[in-house]
Amino acid sequence: PSAMPTRSHRSRHSAHSRDRRRRRGFSLIEVIVAVTIIAILAALVAPRLTRFLGQAKEKKAYADTQSLAQQVKLYMTEQGLSRPSDDFELEMLLEGDDPYLDNADQLIDPWGNRYVVVIPGEVNVDFDIVSYGSDGERGGEGDAADIVHGMRPDS
Repeated sequence: PSAMPTRSHRSRHSAHSRDRRRRRGFSLIEVIVAVTIIAILAALVAPRLTRFLGQAKEKKAYADTQSLAQQVKLYMTEQGLSRPSDDFELEMLLEGDDPYLDNADQLIDPWGNRYVVVIPGEVNVDFDIVSYGSDGERGGEGDAADIVHGMRPDS
């Protein structure tokens, strides 16, 4: 005797296959909505993150120029100079038995360019310690703006 599926067996089978279909995966619309939400969030967050990183580099460069200027002043005092000589180079701070800087990396700005000493200074009387910003060129705006010790980057 072949057993015919009863009505309750058929309804359980169809309910089971409906549940399996629902659990199979995401619909195309759900994926599109999720991707759209992620894209909108990325579009809002990315510019702020980029701006934040740029400002952090500017602040670090400013702090570095201040620190280097202090080391130059200390060097001048110990050498009995009223201002650095025209041939002064920041590398001189690395020389001697008791150097003024720990290593040559302190002469590199956050964009990978060398800090520069300008004698006489354009902002400060005796000398300026300058980072030429992201482009490494004199002048510029935004990330490429010059940063000089004693002159806040946002001024």
